Amino acid sequence: MKRVLLLGLVLSFSSMAAESLVSSSSALSQSAATLDKQSLSSATLEKPSPSVLSSSSASAPAKPLPKWQTLPEISAPWMKGERLEYELSWGFITAGYATIEVKARNDGKSEIYTYATANKTVNKFYPVHDTVFTLVRNKGLMTDVFRKSLHEGTFHNKSLIRFDRNAKRALLSDTVFKDPVKHVVKRSADTSVTIEGLEHSIMSAFYLVRTLPLKEGATSRFSAVSGKKRYELKVIVHKRETIKTDLGSFKTVKVEPVLDGDGIFNSSGRIFIWFTDDEKRIPVLMQCEIALGSIKAELTKVK
Repeated sequence: MKRVLLLGLVLSFSSMAAESLVSSSSALSQSAATLDKQSLSSATLEKPSPSVLSSSSASAPAKPLPKWQTLPEISAPWMKGERLEYELSWGFITAGYATIEVKARNDGKSEIYTYATANKTVNKFYPVHDTVFTLVRNKGLMTDVFRKSLHEGTFHNKSLIRFDRNAKRALLSDTVFKDPVKHVVKRSADTSVTIEGLEHSIMSAFYLVRTLPLKEGATSRFSAVSGKKRYELKVIVHKRETIKTDLGSFKTVKVEPVLDGDGIFNSSGRIFIWFTDDEKRIPVLMQCEIALGSIKAELTKVK
């Protein structure tokens, strides 16, 4: 059943979804790549006056800003606020529900929340309540904070990643509790991961994918931090196709997130995501293929 609720995080995308939602450790997505081509030139000094020419000192060129500070502002429709609700199923069994919500702020940042829970029947013998919070900058969707709280059966885990891009590091804290109510700790670890400045969290990567052209046959690459390490994530655009759901028929683009390394989703099988083929790029269906069958997250409501 843990595999079923992993789709709650697949909603994080993984597809990278982010997990599985650019090409080297310092690469950007296609949207950020445009800026890569526009490298900052050294500041040109105006023609000095005679008085300045007589001076033995000259002004030093302005220092270029780090690339992560020069990324474009994302203006996708969902940046103003969005709530997507999903039904999680394993074969013909409805196992749980998940929600992804974007909340706009007034400080140039946005909050992204992901919730996942099992249905009433499953919760009786295997309770699941997972929450993921992500704080991103609207420019380039760079993550500042990624916080995860998992309660699955007797497993209780809280983890936090803070991105310090000026210091080129991501600070990770991970704690597993024996008793989350009394805060009895089973194990805890803090880690610092070296980054180059353009790394994403799985959630910001998922949303960044929604801003891409998604041309058939194209592959986008991202660098991300998750699971106490930095890894490479690539997103393969397979094809355009029409799919039917309980909400109706949708023209979609099918993509597949692939992890290079041991990130959250590598053990869950291949993941496919169908985004609507329009500017909204709504993920209407996510599917994870595993040895025991297929896990699906199907969109049931959009707000």
